[in-house]
Amino acid sequence: MTALSFHHLMMINAHPLQLIEAAACGGFSHCGIRLVAPRVGDPLVDVLSEAGAIGAIRRKLSDSGVKLLDIEAIWLSPGTDVRSLLPALEAAAELGGRFVLVVGNDENEERLRVNLAALCALAEPLGLKIMLEFITYCSVNSLGGAAATVNAVGAGNLGLLIDALQFFRSGATSRDVAPYDPSLFSYVQICDGRSEAPQTIDERRREAREDRLLPGEGQLPVKELLAALPAHIPISLEAPTARLRGLDFREQGRIAGKVLRSFLSEIEIV
Repeated sequence: MTALSFHHLMMINAHPLQLIEAAACGGFSHCGIRLVAPRVGDPLVDVLSEAGAIGAIRRKLSDSGVKLLDIEAIWLSPGTDVRSLLPALEAAAELGGRFVLVVGNDENEERLRVNLAALCALAEPLGLKIMLEFITYCSVNSLGGAAATVNAVGAGNLGLLIDALQFFRSGATSRDVAPYDPSLFSYVQICDGRSEAPQTIDERRREAREDRLLPGEGQLPVKELLAALPAHIPISLEAPTARLRGLDFREQGRIAGKVLRSFLSEIEIV
């Protein structure tokens, strides 16, 4: 059965314990937890600094039956100190996580690749795979650019993560996936969106962070994208949407899970 994950961005201000409860209520097999703020000032429930939090999260995962798919979101910027990220990686491993979501946000390509290689080296003995996601308003902003970075680094535990919104907003189509090695794509993030793309960077950021749509409720060709990717890879729902905002966390999870399974049943994934 395809693993379905409830991404932390669905309800970014929730404590991971609430997120896990929501995932369980929605019938998700997995969840993703934000352990690192992408940029200074971005939303973060800082459980790494909360006494006993990682142990409580580990117990909640065990009791609920929900597993940790990934942690997020490491943005490799000019000032990133890769060694400082080790506690987040160790927490991910302790919690049974499989993947670490990373974004390239450094115009200096050589420094970005050096930092990415160093991060892969830190993650490798912990059994974690680094997944590079491209974002249209960051320096690594396209499928081709992300693939080139992955190939240049050449680490065995480095893959390429497609976020459906960023994929389509970059101008890519499902046909663009075909030339790449399928083993690059260990999981995928999906959502839906409006056919008309935002025009400014600020509008694109707002859409990505709070104005996506649930799968099947917009106009993006998400089904075609899933058909182009390897079968049975985990699917992470990353669709922060006004439709759910303000509801009880568990109700958000329940509705999100129901909508996602209905959408996937139409293409016989679940």
